[in-house]
Amino acid sequence: MSDPALGLTMLALIVVVIMMGFPTAFTLMGLGMFFGFFALHDPTQPWTQNHIFDLIVQRTYGAMTNDTLISIPLFVLMGYVMERGALVDKMFYSVQLAFRRVPASLAVATLVICTFWGIASGLVGAVVVLMGVIAFNPMLRAGYDVRLASGVITAGGTLGILIPPSVMIIVYAAVAGQSVVKLYASAMFPGFFLSFLYLLYIVGWAMINPKIAPPLPEEETKVPVTEWVAKMQRAYSPNMLVTLTKALFSPGKGLAAGGVTYGSIVKNFTAAIFPAVMTVATFYLIWWYVVIHQQATVDVDTPQKAKAAATAPAKATGAAVAPGAPPEEKLEELGAGSTERSSANAPSKDEPLEELGTPELAQGPLTAAEQGPDPQFYWWFWGLAAASVVTLAWYYRKMQAEQFEILKLLTSSVMPLGILTVIVLAVILFGITTATESAAVGAAGAYILAIQAGTLDWKRVKESVFLTAKTTAMVCWLFVGSALFSAVFAILGGQQLVERWVLSLNMTPVQFMLLSQAIIFVLGWPLEWTEIIVIFVPIFLPLLKHFNIDPILWGTLVFVNLQAAFLSPPVAMSAFYLKGVSPSHVTLNQIFSGMMPYMLIVIICMVIMYLWPGMTLWLPNYLYGG
Repeated sequence: MSDPALGLTMLALIVVVIMMGFPTAFTLMGLGMFFGFFALHDPTQPWTQNHIFDLIVQRTYGAMTNDTLISIPLFVLMGYVMERGALVDKMFYSVQLAFRRVPASLAVATLVICTFWGIASGLVGAVVVLMGVIAFNPMLRAGYDVRLASGVITAGGTLGILIPPSVMIIVYAAVAGQSVVKLYASAMFPGFFLSFLYLLYIVGWAMINPKIAPPLPEEETKVPVTEWVAKMQRAYSPNMLVTLTKALFSPGKGLAAGGVTYGSIVKNFTAAIFPAVMTVATFYLIWWYVVIHQQATVDVDTPQKAKAAATAPAKATGAAVAPGAPPEEKLEELGAGSTERSSANAPSKDEPLEELGTPELAQGPLTAAEQGPDPQFYWWFWGLAAASVVTLAWYYRKMQAEQFEILKLLTSSVMPLGILTVIVLAVILFGITTATESAAVGAAGAYILAIQAGTLDWKRVKESVFLTAKTTAMVCWLFVGSALFSAVFAILGGQQLVERWVLSLNMTPVQFMLLSQAIIFVLGWPLEWTEIIVIFVPIFLPLLKHFNIDPILWGTLVFVNLQAAFLSPPVAMSAFYLKGVSPSHVTLNQIFSGMMPYMLIVIICMVIMYLWPGMTLWLPNYLYGG
């Protein structure tokens, strides 16, 4: 048997052995060692001198020194601390009350919690199990169709590996050699868009067929109003914002009514204006980043970047200095720039000095953000600002006691987690920290939230750390196994054989995109995302350059595509997670039936992403250029 045929045999065997239930990481290493031993066998040397053993050490060391993987244990720890801290119960109750007037309100609340809890934890199994315990039985008791209840939990729970911060994105970045921050930015909008498509499906199905999600009884949607709120309304006004504002400046009536202190009035007034404060802060930060900060940055950095852009073509043709740029006027550059000038005759292959932080944010020509806002930005900005003012005015005009109580519940349960998530993502996307530093911020924030909630004890801390070590070890060994497997597969000529076969088909880029995504979709039925990312994605990556396909766009399509891997039988892990905590009368077939429509929604989302690539590429191109 020829070497390429051995490579294809190895590829087929890995699928069969994994489906038989053997551990993926050690299966990859075992097959890599077995086939690599014959591929690198030298009859003139003893078997102990086989180079496969050197290759094993090299690949293991390469995984150990891969900086991209450092953020995995910290993000995983962040998720496990939040999951063990039991922070989601109160959140589900408050969100359910907020959506009580919406069709299929329990399912909508479940999807919202799955989306944001998945962002915070990034753990599919933990989110599905947790929401199965909290939301599945209430939906069944309310008369919801089993397919609707199971589908929203299993599909919503998988969003955690798509919306950043995601371990899957980090693994892909390490395999593909791409920027983690660019991949995070590219997956942001598609992740929320897919969640929005799920929401449209749930609400639309409930409106077409109300029997699948009967309205909740009045007693279950009634918001409990505390006694002091009713007294304050009688003393001042039915509108709670007016009441709290008057009580803030004239507290006599409120204090006389009893049950309240001036400190509690200030605290509740702060909670009442929290939506307005967050709206103003959001628009201010957008204006500051797009208009003020970028302009200040351009004023400082434009001379260097302009000269670098002007001299780049000259350097490519051997010219030393761009025309019209006197040497004495050039600003001295630090790091690799000074090294390049001080050793003009040095070989071009010299390694540049390592840059700290996020190097890709500071290299190359001006990004769209640094070039200043587009004229359309002002129309969009002030239009959205006006719409927000109108919405807030309508909301505060309708703020009665029930709305105020719901706002307090949301402020105390959702906002802390939401603020932590936004901070973790913002410091990554805006280049303030690296992904690893951001993960450390998230893990520390998770501990603070759990301690503040009073739900974290020493036992749960130990469980979180143990599960983090277990998950991290699995990912790292998986990376070692995949590196060894891919190297042996390439040595045997399997990679070249696949490339020649694909190129012989004379496909267009669109046809290759469809073929590669279809293969990954089919592989998602028997395999999990880890096997697909570390085994099969490296086979397609070298072909992307030939077809002129952006690896960021292709990778983001793979991330969305792999949502189906958790929803497709027979290895639909979300279904088995949910079955483990569901009542005995709920069968796997019912859960599978509920998941199937979401697989179609995933395909629709991928089609829209391909037809409108700006949804994927606009944010990374705007922030980092491209």
